[in-house]
Amino acid sequence: MPLTRKQFLRTLLLGGSALTLPVALRAESAPQTHYDFYFTRLMYESGDWDVDQRMPSNLLNSMVEYTNLKVDPNERIVPLADKKMLLAPFCYLAGHKLVQFTTAEARNFRDYVNRGGFVFVDDCNHDIDGLFAKSFESQMTSLFGNGSLEKLPKDHPLYHCFFSFDELPVTSFELNGWGDDLVHDYLKAIVVNGRIAVLYSNKDFGCEWDYDYRNKRWLATDNTRFGVNIVIYALTS
Repeated sequence: MPLTRKQFLRTLLLGGSALTLPVALRAESAPQTHYDFYFTRLMYESGDWDVDQRMPSNLLNSMVEYTNLKVDPNERIVPLADKKMLLAPFCYLAGHKLVQFTTAEARNFRDYVNRGGFVFVDDCNHDIDGLFAKSFESQMTSLFGNGSLEKLPKDHPLYHCFFSFDELPVTSFELNGWGDDLVHDYLKAIVVNGRIAVLYSNKDFGCEWDYDYRNKRWLATDNTRFGVNIVIYALTS
């Protein structure tokens, strides 16, 4: 009996080879790759999508450091309106400004989410009343309906799928009063068929992880470990 995708990836993390994309995300035109994981940043027309430019390389370094996955060391930037984004195992979308999807962007975002994709969305303003938060949440309501973004319970498997976290990590931006001057003890998510499809943060994780990966040696605890959990959950759930 063949392994399920989840079993296959768990075996891979312990030592194995090549990841196969879920059937829902495959296409005949999909490029052949030897990488098990690559980081895709989504470019969208309305806002400042190119924030926290060192964060991806830092997180990718952590994936190499902590797992046995074969990781593409280069961030991939793909327009949300481009159907190539439908092939990505993991997507990242962030910014400070307006989020107002074009028709093509909205179609691809909805199709990607409903077909088994995973998008990590981070509010760089750390402000639940800010422009990014208000406009992004409005987009999700438009695409997936009222109440589609729900608070993630604190016992969700995301917190224990690789490293174990008893509580959601606090960012330095929350502690220093940036944005809404709140410490957010929750994430929000859109769940499709029992798994997180859109993980949404007002904590500004992107800025928190936006440093040269070599600086982690000075941290008492590597703060990108929660990012590793996000990626592992995306790949194995």
